[in-house]
Amino acid sequence: MAGTAKGHHTGEEGGAGSSEVVFEPSMDKFPVHIISCILEKLDLESVCTAACVSPTFSSAAAQVFPSLSSLDLSGHYLDEETLKQVVRRVQGANSLTIDCLQLKNDTSIFNILGEHIEDLSLLKCSSLSYHILSAIRERCPNLRSLLIEFAGCEDPQLFKNKLTEMLQKLTLLEVLSIKIRVTYFDVFDVRPLELFLPKSLKKLKLQQTEGRTFVHWLDKIRDIPWFNLQSLSLVLDVISDSLLMTVVYSLPLLVELDLEDRPFMDPTALDLTNIGMQCVQSCKHLITLAIVRSSMYCPTAFTRVDNMGMFLLSEGCGRLESVKLGGFANVTDAGFSSILYSCRKLKKFEVSNSRLLSDLVFHNMRGVARSLIELRLLSCRLLTSEALEELSSLSKLEVLDTSGCRSIADPCLFVISSVTTLTKLNLAEADITDKGLALLGMGSLGITQLCIRGCKRVTDKGIERLFRAEGKIGKTLSLLDVSRMPGITDAAIFTIASAAKALTDLSLRYCFHVTDAAVKMLVDRPNHKGSLVQKLDLFECRSLSGDSIMLLMHKSSFRGLRWLGVGGTLLVDKRDNFSTICNVRPWLVVCFDGCEFGCHDGWQFH
Repeated sequence: MAGTAKGHHTGEEGGAGSSEVVFEPSMDKFPVHIISCILEKLDLESVCTAACVSPTFSSAAAQVFPSLSSLDLSGHYLDEETLKQVVRRVQGANSLTIDCLQLKNDTSIFNILGEHIEDLSLLKCSSLSYHILSAIRERCPNLRSLLIEFAGCEDPQLFKNKLTEMLQKLTLLEVLSIKIRVTYFDVFDVRPLELFLPKSLKKLKLQQTEGRTFVHWLDKIRDIPWFNLQSLSLVLDVISDSLLMTVVYSLPLLVELDLEDRPFMDPTALDLTNIGMQCVQSCKHLITLAIVRSSMYCPTAFTRVDNMGMFLLSEGCGRLESVKLGGFANVTDAGFSSILYSCRKLKKFEVSNSRLLSDLVFHNMRGVARSLIELRLLSCRLLTSEALEELSSLSKLEVLDTSGCRSIADPCLFVISSVTTLTKLNLAEADITDKGLALLGMGSLGITQLCIRGCKRVTDKGIERLFRAEGKIGKTLSLLDVSRMPGITDAAIFTIASAAKALTDLSLRYCFHVTDAAVKMLVDRPNHKGSLVQKLDLFECRSLSGDSIMLLMHKSSFRGLRWLGVGGTLLVDKRDNFSTICNVRPWLVVCFDGCEFGCHDGWQFH
């Protein structure tokens, strides 16, 4: 780098004609336009980091920023002033993704909208009003894709009015995704879409709406010649036969269908049956299918669908590349196997809350679902380690999630360690031990995300064996979740702090034995790696004292920290101190509630 010079001698030392050439092995010696060409290949965060290296790199980065066509700030929690400065430097971006958690008024968004924007995503608009829709209507006439998340605290009629006004102007809109949280179902009324539905609309995502109202709306517009949605995603009160039949017969060109319901009571006569599953065959172009029942409000399931429904579905859906099924309580191994054997191009397969799914589904997997990249088996309590013995035949598998499968134990970790393509692994609530983590650590896995939340038999020794083995997990792991593990103490955190060299996100929720000493070790990670930590969850770490706030008061502590969860600890009483810290670090979000990373599950309450 600049300022470091190294002598390189040529010829015979001390002899006649000897010469000495001095050079500086620095990238600063390259012309700015060459450095700019290199920076253009990097993502925004890497370009910003490079800009801090030297004045030369800063100049090169300044040339790159205006040429960026996309600006994704979804992983950053910027205040109004910082957001304005960032967007000002990237004026040419026609695609904007912004996390609005820190934005307190509408003007922060008004100031960055313009005619050049074609793709706009506004996430976690907890403090923004429905008047944002008016601003989008006036300032973004060329918009083709809009995703927006509201907290839903205002008058529903105001939302309908603003949505109707916006749709009248956005005649080029192809993708519309609107989510409204913490509200009753009639807050999102699809009727405003009836009169001013953009002719160019291809993808529609609504959360949440009422099933019967949507069926009535779809019946009214199905005969419009130009209405040909290719992607539909809905969160509803109840998924019924009537809903599925109306959707598939009204939208024959569907490529993606994603349905989730959240009943307030156990559905009876209106519930989904085998007939509804059979009608999905009519979607001849379908490649992505998700039908999920959530137990958010009521512990219920699709009790009127059995194996026959899955057989009928699999007969006509061999083109499917992604399948997500949740809450099918009466479907057995035979039903789920029919999907795996029929869909030869399957890349993503997820089953959740299936009480009858067992190891038999995955016996003799050779030649089946060879293209599988993601496999998620959530809260399927009959599954054991034997179900994963065929994983080695899945040569493309990158994501494995068995969270909630409590009979998964150590033997499967030997098999998992041989799947060298794996990058994300979730073993939450598994019955694994320290010995199992040792097996995982010895493998050559390049895992970037690991969750062992609720694995109660794992202790400090297991964490040490995971990282001290000869594997490379310590070099690649960026996210680690060791929440709800009573055997975890400061010793495990010391190991993590020193061995997990690429760690950026760490969750220690309900680790009751973690103290101030562990936080100090994270601050003092070797080679200044404490600055790499971006998200830290300390929820219910009850052994932390209020004095641990002093570890965060120094400017050099956790310089890269973006999100900190301190709910349920004595740090909740230090709000004034945190206000001081956040004034110096306006990009930092401190959550005093029980939210997970980034408040993705509770932002609407902030």
